[in-house]
Amino acid sequence: MGIGVWQIVLILAIVLIIFGAGKLPKVMGDMGKGIKSFKAGINEKEQDDDAGASAKTIENTTSASVSTESKDKDSVKS
Repeated sequence: MGIGVWQIVLILAIVLIIFGAGKLPKVMGDMGKGIKSFKAGINEKEQDDDAGASAKTIENTTSASVSTESKDKDSVKS
């Protein structure tokens, strides 16, 4: 159950009636800019999430190294 050709034609006709032929390019341009901005925001969030995960891994690795070094020093002192 998808959108057929006639449904798309009907939607385009309604949009043309509402906005008129003169404003239609401006409306479509604004809609394109909005979609582009939305995609950029999603990609930015994914990159932030990836960077945050990497930082946590580095932090955990560093903590483990420090803990191991501390234990080694304590065993040498004993």
